[in-house]
Amino acid sequence: MEKEKAYILGADAEELFRLGIQHQVWAEEAQHGWHLANFRAGQTLLDLGCGPGYCTKELAFIVGNKGKVIGIDKSAAYINFLNEVTAKYKLNIDGIHSDFDSMILEPSSLDGMYCRWALAWIPNPEEVLKKVVAALKPQGKIVLHEYYDWSTLQTEPKKEALAKGIAKALKSFKDTENEIDIGRHLPAMLERIGMQVIGFRPMMKIATAKNGVWQWPKTFFQSYFPRLAAQDYLTTTEVKEALDDLEDLEKIAGATICTCLMVEIIAEKRSSP
Repeated sequence: MEKEKAYILGADAEELFRLGIQHQVWAEEAQHGWHLANFRAGQTLLDLGCGPGYCTKELAFIVGNKGKVIGIDKSAAYINFLNEVTAKYKLNIDGIHSDFDSMILEPSSLDGMYCRWALAWIPNPEEVLKKVVAALKPQGKIVLHEYYDWSTLQTEPKKEALAKGIAKALKSFKDTENEIDIGRHLPAMLERIGMQVIGFRPMMKIATAKNGVWQWPKTFFQSYFPRLAAQDYLTTTEVKEALDDLEDLEKIAGATICTCLMVEIIAEKRSSP
């Protein structure tokens, strides 16, 4: 896979592996959300911003041969990867290469939708969600996993260079037209567009060097900090110092990384406005 501009971390083989780690860390939370929304066999589900399709594949096993999953992503490389997985496992998945503004969804065709970390990276989440709501059947459900407070990402003990890298990463997100902490705005947004919020659950993890969660922030720092140098948020020296801090932190007995505060929002389409 060659690098693309579709994602802030690209879409190459290295990022594909990092996303695999990310999915492994958060898979249990995703599956719990799907269970709460009663995603089941025979349904038609949308995986919005599906990436390489780690969740799409699992959803396809849930809906079975009589159901269907539509995976939409703006990365052609990831959709190609998803199509290969679909063919290999003979799953009922439609992989669609499209950005959210251009996507076409048939009215009243969806039983449900799942979206994880996609709305934080676009400038018009409400407009996109309106398109999804129009495509939902009455009582259709949406499961969203998004950041509520990215600033809770921190380490214990604090390492100065690493803390600076984390702060600059957040600043790089805040300097865009997107809202990184979109999770705090979604309940009101969903109510405005014809959805009723029926579930709201905070999600956070504590990483230690001895559990698998550690690899999630670690691989993010290793991939994104060098990009911050390219964007003039950090110098190359500061990047090296931050990554050296990360390496030192991993050797400290009892060291921890607190992840960003996430939120799960489950909403149901109202029968009438």
